[in-house]
Amino acid sequence: MSEPKESSDLIENESSPSPKCGIVMPIAAMDDCSEVHWSDVLGILTDAIEEAGFSANIVSNADEVTIIQKTIVQNLYELPVVVCDVSQKNPNVMFELGLRLAFDMPTIIVKDDKTSFSFDTGVIEHLEYPRDLRFNKIAEFKRKLGHKVAATYSKKINDPEYSTFLKHFGRFRISSLETTEVSSNEYIVAQLAEIKAELSEMSLPPAHRRPLSFPAGHEIDICCMPLGSTEVSEVESRMKCDDRLRDVRVAKIGEHFHVCAASDFKSIKDRRDLEREYQEVARELNRNQASKMLKLRHKHISRYNSVTVDGSTPNISENSHTA
Repeated sequence: MSEPKESSDLIENESSPSPKCGIVMPIAAMDDCSEVHWSDVLGILTDAIEEAGFSANIVSNADEVTIIQKTIVQNLYELPVVVCDVSQKNPNVMFELGLRLAFDMPTIIVKDDKTSFSFDTGVIEHLEYPRDLRFNKIAEFKRKLGHKVAATYSKKINDPEYSTFLKHFGRFRISSLETTEVSSNEYIVAQLAEIKAELSEMSLPPAHRRPLSFPAGHEIDICCMPLGSTEVSEVESRMKCDDRLRDVRVAKIGEHFHVCAASDFKSIKDRRDLEREYQEVARELNRNQASKMLKLRHKHISRYNSVTVDGSTPNISENSHTA
């Protein structure tokens, strides 16, 4: 017979939505633990969290289609409680745990009885469960985890100075994640543009596809066709001197070059204006290059036309002039 739930530990307010609790854990097979094993562990963690009155979810899950890394970071920063299973010390799990602790948000660490403690997080209490998932031991683990989740949540709500990890080592100010608002039309247009670019990319032969150094959607891209290497270097140099740009680099696509750079501008319009500004720089350099070639061509034509009847060529100098 299971122990009765303590009202001080468990969340039982039926009139309001359940508070959320994130889960960080391995999902792929590792060593002697299969995907089925991790699926069973997920079920155990979910049961314990939901019995405590919380809504449980893997931190990579989102209600809408989005970039998975962005979803993970956002959830690690915002969720009121996160349970992290460090069994077998999965690298992704350890990285996400590090982010959560850096945000100094309530975190409960669990592990199986075959995994050793890590040096950096050994000072934090770990709840332990048997790797073979024996029923009696798992029942006790679920009870402890449920009470721990509820108690940690209540402590965070009632104590503004509560800290899982970071504040035990000094006073730190945690930076907030910036939220940028854009209109629905602007967002849709930007997403369609990125989809169009990806589809166009897929239609190109392999030799002409974008290299890994090509810009992501939030960066600017200056096409330097048909500039030579000297003019491309000039565009790159000017962009590197611009405080509005960073991570300036040259990417070669087929037989021509692009200069790419990251920008701190959040507005799509601002990035496009900046892109047009430097695209005009590239066009101006192209016009100058064409003008020089035209002058050189005229010089050669004039030299050819000045050949004398006996086949000799007069001494032509840029400094010479006719009286």
